[in-house]
Amino acid sequence: MLNELLKRPVIPVIVIDNADDAEPLAEALLKGGMDVIEVTCRTAAAPEALARIKKAFPEMLLGAGTVVTSAQAQMCIDTGVSFGLAPGLNPDTVEFFQENNTLFIPGVMTPSEIEAGLALGCKLLKFFPAGAAGGINMLKNLGAPYGPLGVRFCPTGGVSLDNMNDYLSLPIVSAIGGSWLATKQQIADKQWSVITQQVKDALAKAAEVVAL
Repeated sequence: MLNELLKRPVIPVIVIDNADDAEPLAEALLKGGMDVIEVTCRTAAAPEALARIKKAFPEMLLGAGTVVTSAQAQMCIDTGVSFGLAPGLNPDTVEFFQENNTLFIPGVMTPSEIEAGLALGCKLLKFFPAGAAGGINMLKNLGAPYGPLGVRFCPTGGVSLDNMNDYLSLPIVSAIGGSWLATKQQIADKQWSVITQQVKDALAKAAEVVAL
């Protein structure tokens, strides 16, 4: 799963308030050429939304984001997600996913947190909140000591269509996470064609600096 995820430079970060929107949203992403999704566990609808996408679109790499409690972690495993992510690094959560043979991407923003992740065997890390944590310059500086160890980052938070290639052009960045690809309002308004076009635009942009 890690190798598959590393082939996908753009990951949509999705907040779903109504589980009925899960299938049409996933379909809109797929129509745009994107077969990966991160559904955050911030809403009551998230568990059902994840389960519906898993059932309707088994070809999609299904990620669960904002996994911060043991109950959320158990739900992810029960649902059969492809991978999980968190804004921070909780060793118990990392080890739980590892015990269940499921990729987990903890969040970091300092060298000490990166080293804690490495000690747990995590080389793909979420850099969050990217913009507030120093953005491009911070990642450039982190690349020098940690890049040679195989560490790669997925920056999320403050990443947009305008600056995504600044991140993707860094060797230490494997992918970016973007909430603008399908906003809460667009999902609520069922603007599926708009979301599909945003996905196409992002993938076209990414193709300028990485091989798709």
